[in-house]
Amino acid sequence: MDEVSKNTNAFRTGLSVRRSVLGDPHVDRAEDAATDFDRPFQQLITEAAWGTVWARPGWSKRERSIVTLALLAALGHDEEVAMHVRATANTGASRDDICEAFLHVAIYAGVPAANRAFKIAKEVFSEMDGGKSAHA
Repeated sequence: MDEVSKNTNAFRTGLSVRRSVLGDPHVDRAEDAATDFDRPFQQLITEAAWGTVWARPGWSKRERSIVTLALLAALGHDEEVAMHVRATANTGASRDDICEAFLHVAIYAGVPAANRAFKIAKEVFSEMDGGKSAHA
């Protein structure tokens, strides 16, 4: 990414929000893995998703986290579901919040999508708890 791109207000804001939600290690890995091919994509998501949508007033990070999880689960984006379940440690969304979001997914997007999301969340909770069984 060129220095001009890194100096936009949306990029700086987005990088700060992205780090606060996903954590420095995740963002550092994504930046380190970026190549000339996908660096423009990393810039786009940092500016547009994190620097514009996630940075908007009106909703807390917790609320955005819950909605994001429901959307990702409904669309079947398993890898992103796992990442955003991990991020709830930084957003304030509880395991009960995640459960409620996935119950909504079951009704509005289908039981199979919710079933998969619950399974992913349980795996992530187990990982977060150091291998102990997950519970809401």
